Amino acid sequence: MNRLYYGDNLDILREHIPDESVDLIYLDPPFNSNRSYNVLFREANGRAADSQITAFDDTWHWGPAAEQTLREIALRADPHIVDMMQAIVSFVGRNDVTAYLVMMTVRLIELHRVLKPTGSLYLHCDPTSSHYLKVVMDTVFGARNYRNEISWRRSNPKSHMRVNFPNCRDVILRYSRSDEVIFHPIYTEHDPEYVSKAYRYTDESGRRYRLLPLLNPNDDRPNLTYEFLSVTRVWRWTRERMEKAYADGLVVQLRPGAVPQYKKYLDESRGRTATDDWHDIGQASGNEALGYPTQKPLALLERIIQASSNPGDLVLDPFCGCGTTICAAQKLKRRWIGMDITHLAIALMRQRLDDMFGEGVEYEVIGQPADVASAEALARQDRFQFEWWALSLIKARPADKQKKGADRGVDGVLFFIDEARKGAKKVVVQVKSGHVQASYIRDLSRVVEREKAAMGFLISLERPTRPMLDEALTMGYYRSPGWNRDYPRIQIRTIEQLLAGQWFDYPQANVTLAQAERVKSEGEQAQLFGPGADSS
Repeated sequence: MNRLYYGDNLDILREHIPDESVDLIYLDPPFNSNRSYNVLFREANGRAADSQITAFDDTWHWGPAAEQTLREIALRADPHIVDMMQAIVSFVGRNDVTAYLVMMTVRLIELHRVLKPTGSLYLHCDPTSSHYLKVVMDTVFGARNYRNEISWRRSNPKSHMRVNFPNCRDVILRYSRSDEVIFHPIYTEHDPEYVSKAYRYTDESGRRYRLLPLLNPNDDRPNLTYEFLSVTRVWRWTRERMEKAYADGLVVQLRPGAVPQYKKYLDESRGRTATDDWHDIGQASGNEALGYPTQKPLALLERIIQASSNPGDLVLDPFCGCGTTICAAQKLKRRWIGMDITHLAIALMRQRLDDMFGEGVEYEVIGQPADVASAEALARQDRFQFEWWALSLIKARPADKQKKGADRGVDGVLFFIDEARKGAKKVVVQVKSGHVQASYIRDLSRVVEREKAAMGFLISLERPTRPMLDEALTMGYYRSPGWNRDYPRIQIRTIEQLLAGQWFDYPQANVTLAQAERVKSEGEQAQLFGPGADSS
């Protein structure tokens, strides 16, 4: 079954993914390409900062985790990998770049293990690190299994650069597990200027065609040397094939004595063969853009999946982010596995799958709390991850707490449509994983007033006290003109209630998260269901 895993992909790969079980791997590891080249090489300052990924934070730091992983490589990896890694650390030093490379190396070893002999791996990176990653992948996969360095022009060049040429491309390194690799050539549309120059002729039915040479580049082919239309040459085709093509009107001699040429019709051309220079796919934009900073366009992943897998094959993305890989795999009728280390990303993926495919996709989520006990364990382990997970239960968007003073009593927000053409109404959400008391209700009411919100929701791990419930009742109601009814202005739900399906009571036209385009069952994209639209 299709699966979403929450957790560290290294642990998931080791514990859940068998050897040689995956047909195609795509990964886009977090990396901050906006930093300058020199800053990337800044030495670690000695503070305890383990390598970690947080939502929308593309940084890797040298610390105890990186040091421990380097030691693990030395003890467990093949000798040639150990030599490579020690050489890189010795040359580059212990810094953010080598932390990135050490953490990537141990994961690439596992990804190599789970890849089938016919499989391919595509690693998406930027030019500040691609040369190091290529050395790592040459060592792990074998230099003979290097296939391509794909250049993706993700945007138009920026004009504000002063000392460097503007960078407008990413690098995608493609490696295979062996010589027996699945690959299907990809064809793109012909350039209109090329068509007008190459396909200069039109037949009596209006079909455009071009003329191609029929001469064989190899002069030493006696079996293909013969006279045809009074011209003796070494031909590409046998006499029988040549005569049949002439009878079918596909061989043209422009004048007596001229070398015959082959007629190729434009409508029979599969298009232009895609090369390793991908300049025809832009960044995710419009209805496709979901607000995720590093989101890749669906067309990019569709090209990769179509080129290196077959329908029914298994596609794996260990850094799944907002789920572009798994959505492209689902659309193209592949099986898939997605992994991410934040509950926020898992929530985004689940929302996107629901928007695009509705009940047409079946999958299970592994690693997220399924009951109160596991929710309590998550709260003890990581309060912020618990908060993101709790917000995902009601499809709320986490508040931006990176900016100073941005919290101010708001952990998340919901938006809903009440009256047509009057914009979205806001609900502020607070999440409490510890002891709760009646004063929290009064505080939430003040936040609702300050934020000019319609309602306020409190998600609690503990059961609310009777004074809390009584206090919430005194806060009045939100009168919905669109639904012609009253909703309690302040509401409380426990994690236990939400897991049991006891939702908050509000106008159910949630437009909090950007919606992905719905995909029809046959794989074609359909109309986007916008705010207030009927998606039944």
